[in-house]
Amino acid sequence: MIRRQRRPTRTRPSSGATCGTGWPPEGAFDLFVQVRADPERMPLDRATVRWEEAESAPVRVARLTLHQQDTEARGQPAYGENLAFNPWHSLPVHRPAGSIAEARREVYRASAARRRDANGVPATEPGPARPASTEPPGRDTRIVRAAIHPAIGVARVGDSAEGFFLAPEVDDAPPEAAYKDATGALKRQAVRFRVYGFNAAGQPVAELTADNADLRWTVHVANKKVAWYQFQLALDIPEAGEAPPSRLRNALVRPRSKLVIDPGSRSVRGRDRAGLPELRFDTGTFLGTPVHLGELRTDRAGRLLFLGGRGGAASADSLPATDFANNDGWHDDVADGPVRAEVRIDGRSIPVEPAWVVVAPPDYAPGLTSVRTLYDMLRDTYVTAGLLPRPQAVSFTRDVLPVLRRLCDLQWVNHGLAVQFGHGGRDHLLAPERLARLASRNPAHKELRRQVWASLRHLDRDGMSTVPWPSVYGDAMNLPPVSPRQHLALSPLQYDLLTRWMNGSFTEDFRPAAVPVTRLDDLPLAERPATLDRAALSFCLADAFHPGCELTWPMRHATLYSAPFRIKHRDTGLPDQQYGSVLTPQAALAVDGPLYAQGPGHLTRWMAVPWHTDTASCRSGYDQGFGPRYDPYLPTFWPARVPNHVLAEEDYAIAMDPARPLEERRLAFERRSVWLRWLPTGYEAQINDMVRDFGKLGIVERRPGPLDTPGLPEMMLVESEVTFAPDEAPPRERSLITVHVPEAVDPAVRADAVAAAAALAEPPDEGVSTGFITKISRFPGRA
Repeated sequence: MIRRQRRPTRTRPSSGATCGTGWPPEGAFDLFVQVRADPERMPLDRATVRWEEAESAPVRVARLTLHQQDTEARGQPAYGENLAFNPWHSLPVHRPAGSIAEARREVYRASAARRRDANGVPATEPGPARPASTEPPGRDTRIVRAAIHPAIGVARVGDSAEGFFLAPEVDDAPPEAAYKDATGALKRQAVRFRVYGFNAAGQPVAELTADNADLRWTVHVANKKVAWYQFQLALDIPEAGEAPPSRLRNALVRPRSKLVIDPGSRSVRGRDRAGLPELRFDTGTFLGTPVHLGELRTDRAGRLLFLGGRGGAASADSLPATDFANNDGWHDDVADGPVRAEVRIDGRSIPVEPAWVVVAPPDYAPGLTSVRTLYDMLRDTYVTAGLLPRPQAVSFTRDVLPVLRRLCDLQWVNHGLAVQFGHGGRDHLLAPERLARLASRNPAHKELRRQVWASLRHLDRDGMSTVPWPSVYGDAMNLPPVSPRQHLALSPLQYDLLTRWMNGSFTEDFRPAAVPVTRLDDLPLAERPATLDRAALSFCLADAFHPGCELTWPMRHATLYSAPFRIKHRDTGLPDQQYGSVLTPQAALAVDGPLYAQGPGHLTRWMAVPWHTDTASCRSGYDQGFGPRYDPYLPTFWPARVPNHVLAEEDYAIAMDPARPLEERRLAFERRSVWLRWLPTGYEAQINDMVRDFGKLGIVERRPGPLDTPGLPEMMLVESEVTFAPDEAPPRERSLITVHVPEAVDPAVRADAVAAAAALAEPPDEGVSTGFITKISRFPGRA
């Protein structure tokens, strides 16, 4: 048995609400129950006996909210006169029991009859209820919390003094008119943060801007790379134990604080705030030298804009860089850290979920995405950890088509992938007739789906084979190969979705004529926060974490997050943890270690120093100079961000020229030039020149294709905006083949070993870059 208690409460009126009677616009009753634990001490019929709460604590089971009604509305008084409410208008099992309840029932009946007699209302039960309203249900618009989106925002460096453009905010963001400024310098990518208000049900109510709220933004970024540990290999894979130890960078420098570039936090509020000295992160130093890590701005609506550094890097002792990731004495100006906001609505403070900002290297192929994006990887991490539900249905358009499209779109940044998946290639999956069959559940097309699915790499089945798709290097890349993780495989969630597609368990939702959404404001409000989160991560790489382009392997650990897509923040003021002179895999993966709550500079500290040396090292078709190569163009590292081979301006012009013979135009379209051909021959010279010339390299941009030539695509991606001086232009084939020379690890024999390898390179009409490349020699004992 239970005893019912009612505790009437009043709720405060929302800001600005008025009520003629002075009462609040709603009333609320909390309903409590006490379980009858002892019939002797808790009788039903003796109202003077207290049921002690120490023996049976009241438990709130519901809240009854009575919203304000207009009792003067037409028909409302007449309807109300016939209403009778009492506890006996219920199911028999719920009716009050006991002598007191029986007495109350008689009193209820008598008082109801007396009221009706006095008002001249027949003493009958009320008639049928009024029909249900056809008005849409009311929407709770009271904002009780807010959140910053994107949860992880990505800015990118550029050497332009003032030029910048905004990071993509939707999956199909339109390209920029120009990625370089009038001087030929590379613009920075700024990231825009927004605040959305949510009601108690977790539904977005409104974007909060300077028009409807008071916003104060605070950001704290830092660069802690050079005070962290070397990158040798991802420490969460089995091969990490065989790699060289991850020792402290700049191990002899004391105090270590001299290596940390930390300008502290900056805050901003208001509209159109830009160019102010107090909003620049320029007071942090590296060995006493000031380093500019970025700046804050706001747009006309008071949203936050974050711009990162300008891509600078330098050596404190003027020594050249020699390693892809670990160059002591060097620093760069990337950074990361928390983004917070204080929000007040009509004087009322709203709790706000914070975000994170990451500054990354440039994107030289805007709009292209990797076969497995950072969003794909994080989504898999969250599903595996139980933080997100596993998809119940497979959508061809949402889950399958992106993988097929990405494979084909990489034709614009890698010659090998162009021949295989490009326009007219043997596996051009986007050819209209083939795509229509892949999007169909018709049993007649199952074998085609099966062959595509079977071509995707499965680590347990395929080992170190270079044949399965995609031909992309993995976390344990090495020459000679030592692990199945030499190459990339799709995430388990991606593979599961594609397996269900192969079996025909998917939704046929492909619409070739569908027009993609290119502006965030064109989406329903409810979809905008998640869209911002996804777009920011979809244009980041998940492979290979060697160490990575924007971020690296810690991102695949759920301990890093407070919620899906939200970094867990380390308490302000806590000192950074120390792990000794060597960071072991055991320490890196330990409970409450570096993969848990994060502070400023903690995400980018795992990356290469400087980033330029790694970017210039991430190429394709590495060769060890031992006999015939498998392919000088494949596999590849990061072509969606750092192109390998591109359609040059001069070849595009030929392909578009209707006065030229058709065959010449087709051959020009199929020809590709090495993207890094502008840098000098020789590995070490290239990685050092990248520091100076990173902003001069070309950007892969969309251009219209010819309309008069069958066999050529209607749209092409072309290497544009190359800003090297005319006398710096090298031959087309320059540095086409990259040859790793293991013997060159010894400086005493390096020159002779490199010369011998270059002389033996095949074919002789292709350019060759030779040297000892530490990036692909992670297991020296197996060389």
